[in-house]
Amino acid sequence: MERMKVKLPKKEADGYIIPLGPANLVAVITDVGLVGCGVFDVAALDSFSYPAARVRPSVGPAIVDIDGLFKGIVKEANRAAMGRGIRTGMTGQKALELL
Repeated sequence: MERMKVKLPKKEADGYIIPLGPANLVAVITDVGLVGCGVFDVAALDSFSYPAARVRPSVGPAIVDIDGLFKGIVKEANRAAMGRGIRTGMTGQKALELL
């Protein structure tokens, strides 16, 4: 597992890359919520009122690192995330800026 600090315009967050065989689980977690790759169940996190969005890759078959997460496109956002302004179609970076 790789953990790193991720600088956002108004705060710092924690980035994680967890190798899972041929794929990586990638997420950035702020003090408010998270943006992650496609394996996250953002609807389940909504039951805890935890803002979460998952992104699809903007290029290539998968999100493999934090840069790919930033450039990825929000595919799904739960109600808590939408309440913070996150919408499908925006970049992962823009979504993180709203968290």
